[in-house]
Amino acid sequence: MAEEAGAVGGSIEDWDPSGHLYDVGHAAERIAAAAEAAHGHSIPFILTARAENHIRGNPDLDDTIARLQAYLAAGADVLYAPGLRTREEIQAVCRAVSGPVNVLATPEMSMAEIVEAGAQRVSVGGGLTWVAVEAMVAAATEIRGHGNFAGLKSTPPLRDWFA
Repeated sequence: MAEEAGAVGGSIEDWDPSGHLYDVGHAAERIAAAAEAAHGHSIPFILTARAENHIRGNPDLDDTIARLQAYLAAGADVLYAPGLRTREEIQAVCRAVSGPVNVLATPEMSMAEIVEAGAQRVSVGGGLTWVAVEAMVAAATEIRGHGNFAGLKSTPPLRDWFA
């Protein structure tokens, strides 16, 4: 169905929405099944395997690395451990796995620093949304509290963006 919809990539998480991380064996089986489905078609499909540890209350770097190694062996194309926060964590993951690593951008690190640490792909997650929400809240607070509409002054250059 993903191929029919035109998708060329997707992610599999190792976290159950009911609130727990899957056992690494079960998670790797899910990745293997997804890899078999993803790689069995004529259109190339990039399967990203996510080790959710660091954003789900288990910031155990050794466990994260073990999970990513298992997911690569199961057929993942890209490895992703959202929540890595330091150059050292990124380097440790990138040195421990042979596949490309995706990192969630943080305001504390630049693109150059993330790439120098070894990551080959960077995601912004919901970051841009939260920047926009923060600006909206600031403008709405000024309107409500002071009747000040100055926060509406910024107009995106849509003509430039769509050119």
